[in-house]
Amino acid sequence: MKKVDYKVTDPKGMHARPAGIISSTAKQFASVIRVACGSEEADMKKLLPLMGLTVRQNDVLHITIEGADEAEAAAAVEASLKECF
Repeated sequence: MKKVDYKVTDPKGMHARPAGIISSTAKQFASVIRVACGSEEADMKKLLPLMGLTVRQNDVLHITIEGADEAEAAAAVEASLKECF
């Protein structure tokens, strides 16, 4: 299992554009990719639940990745988070 923690720096927090990019990135991998923020959790491959998370500036996303391609998925997810936020 790989874990990635990422602090959101975008003043708008989670909104449609970053959620779409992150979801598209996650869908490229076979691994199960979950994200938690506070008490909320979502499948990173599903756009609407991802957008539904209450993510604000300075919140920390806790991402867990499990599967055969978890190392590659972790690197790609972290890169997409840096691109979005």
